[in-house]
Amino acid sequence: MKRLFSQDAVFRTVEVIRRGAEAEIRIGTWMGRRVILKSRVPKNYRHRELDTALRSSRTRNEARLIQEARHHGVPTPIIYDIDLEEAEIVMEEIQGERVKDVLGRADPASIEMICNEIGRLTAVLHKNGIVHGDLTTSNMIMRDGKIWLIDFSLGGRNAEIEEMGVDLHLVKQAFMSAHSEIFDCFQIVLDSYKEHFDGADEVLRRVRDIEGRGRYT
Repeated sequence: MKRLFSQDAVFRTVEVIRRGAEAEIRIGTWMGRRVILKSRVPKNYRHRELDTALRSSRTRNEARLIQEARHHGVPTPIIYDIDLEEAEIVMEEIQGERVKDVLGRADPASIEMICNEIGRLTAVLHKNGIVHGDLTTSNMIMRDGKIWLIDFSLGGRNAEIEEMGVDLHLVKQAFMSAHSEIFDCFQIVLDSYKEHFDGADEVLRRVRDIEGRGRYT
């Protein structure tokens, strides 16, 4: 059986919104809902059976991460349908603005709120053994006063300290590049992270290790 959620539904494409090396993202309707369809792209250079197995496994993993994060209180899209054979996920479209764009014009009070929430959400993920894998403000959507996390395609479960360190390092890099004018506010992210995660100090030590390696490569 190729579908995890077998329903007689038809996806109608409205628009392709992104094509990447690993996946194509389309927006459309499914059972009357406006949704996102994420399709992992076949790789012709891989053996066909291996390619199918990898795309299926990665699709299953991403869907589980999204659902588990949501279970632990992190706002993520609702998963409506999964097709493992075609390596596709149908999920809720989170209609809002990227946090990357919101931070560019936010007032100081809003910036502080957003940074606090980024730190808290990261802490919730990590204390439950989840890493996002591409934790940047481009993969955070502001809607209804909440931050929603999207695109867990590089994420993992049963995370090691190294992987958590990479998550935080990526957030820091995002502030350094996309939000350099408010980089000092990254400290608010760290303070919130430490407040909500007992293992934060060990992760922050690993972040410093990761940065040190980068200076000598």
